[in-house]
Amino acid sequence: MTTAHPATLAAVAADAALAVPGVAGLQPRLARRLAEAAAPGRTGTASHRAPPEAGVRADRAPDGSGWHIEVRCVLSDGRRALDVARSVHDRVASAAVSHLAALGDAQRVTVEVTVTRIDAGHPDQAEVSG
Repeated sequence: MTTAHPATLAAVAADAALAVPGVAGLQPRLARRLAEAAAPGRTGTASHRAPPEAGVRADRAPDGSGWHIEVRCVLSDGRRALDVARSVHDRVASAAVSHLAALGDAQRVTVEVTVTRIDAGHPDQAEVSG
């Protein structure tokens, strides 16, 4: 049995979330964005983008019963936010369970989806700044 790593699980979840129609991008948490802005060597240019997994947080559940994954989504306009959020939840949960099972580390996975914004300007092609 191989133990899952939070960063790898976050990348799996990010890929699954971004594959859902209506998801324009993933938005990093404020703490991560502030840390990146304060980091030495940051260019300060508008072209700097956070990696997609920056919008996902994967941690062991507080009670040790498995994993908790938080996904922060920016949605494109034209789709019901509830439908997209449910699809993100289901795809991320399925991808995470499959990933853990492939490692021989089958555990319970809970997924929390937060819609941070709906981008009305560019359906399915919004830019998410880091």
